[in-house]
Amino acid sequence: MSGTTVPLPPIGFADRVRTWWVICRTALAERMAYRGDFALGTLMRFLPIITQIFLWGAIFDAIAETSPGDGTPKRIGGFDLAEMVAYFLLTMIARAFSSMPGLASGIAGQVRQGEIKKYLIQPIDLIAFLLLSRVAHKLAYYAVAIGPFALVFFLCRDYFTAGFPPPHVMVAFIASLMMGFLIGFFLEAAIGLISFWMLEINSLVLIFMLFSFFLSGHMFPLSLLPEPIGWYVNLLPLKYLAYFPAAIFLRKIPDDELMTELLIEAAWLVFFVILCRWMYSRGVRRYSGYGG
Repeated sequence: MSGTTVPLPPIGFADRVRTWWVICRTALAERMAYRGDFALGTLMRFLPIITQIFLWGAIFDAIAETSPGDGTPKRIGGFDLAEMVAYFLLTMIARAFSSMPGLASGIAGQVRQGEIKKYLIQPIDLIAFLLLSRVAHKLAYYAVAIGPFALVFFLCRDYFTAGFPPPHVMVAFIASLMMGFLIGFFLEAAIGLISFWMLEINSLVLIFMLFSFFLSGHMFPLSLLPEPIGWYVNLLPLKYLAYFPAAIFLRKIPDDELMTELLIEAAWLVFFVILCRWMYSRGVRRYSGYGG
């Protein structure tokens, strides 16, 4: 009897959703096992804020002593001392959304060790699986870390002198955090996918981390950069990983520019999604795996 090939039925949207839900639920349950580590790690990440308060307090005091005073609070890059401390607290929230530790190197390891082969025969691809895993990771992280976050922000509430922004600004702030998460994921995934062409990408990851630390606004507000350097840096997508959400919350983005900036962030997100999918498609075409 001659063999015949029976085509597999196409996977419908409902089946894909069920698959995504199972993956996300499983990853969430796995990560909740580390809930104690999440809580302790979050609290430890806020300890440098103490150093930041003393450091920027000394800087503002030095400026006040060397410049003629008229009774108004001194400002650096459009920030007074309270806003500067609030800025660093907010960037910690933004970075908790957009940082993807181990993502690029993890993809490179799977390509190098041949683990990528399983994604070529299963009904879900590598990018979708990793995205769902990161969503589960962030859900587990914030479900546990909300306590330490609330405690630190309560203790530092006096630095938020302007209080909560109006509703439309809060909506923009939350939207910037969500898009920052996706930009961070697809940007680092694209770096990891370079491993289809260069098996070792540790140097590229280190270079990206260095530039991201300085140019995302994690180390200092980008408004402190002199022109024209600041103008060029603001053209990059890195500012959406830390600086932009904090600047929205603190009302440093004028209302008439807010929607334009959000659209630009959305455009960067679309760009990195397309780039990531294109690199993965081209990468698996040239990938060769041997053995069992």
